[in-house]
Amino acid sequence: MIAKTPPPPYYAVIFTSFRTDVEAGYGNMADRMVELAAEQPGFLGVESARSGLGITVSYWESLEAIRDWKRNSEHLLAQQQGREQWYTAYHTRICKVERAYEWELPDK
Repeated sequence: MIAKTPPPPYYAVIFTSFRTDVEAGYGNMADRMVELAAEQPGFLGVESARSGLGITVSYWESLEAIRDWKRNSEHLLAQQQGREQWYTAYHTRICKVERAYEWELPDK
């Protein structure tokens, strides 16, 4: 599903990753992180896809909201487990969205 975001400006956190072969607990933790992020002040939405390379983009109102999410104790635990069990590599990039546009196939 494509996240419904407000008009810019806002921020995007782009998390790209490669996974290990360990599946145990990953799906539940990923679902919990989306649920927990949605409870955080300043969270705007999330999009995710995986086909070898995983890409998750979360959207936030401010850099402060992103900083608070990064410091969330449950999220910190998930980050640690990710490094120990689920990821062989990941990159996180934070961007300011200054312009956005969309298109959808019209209803017939």
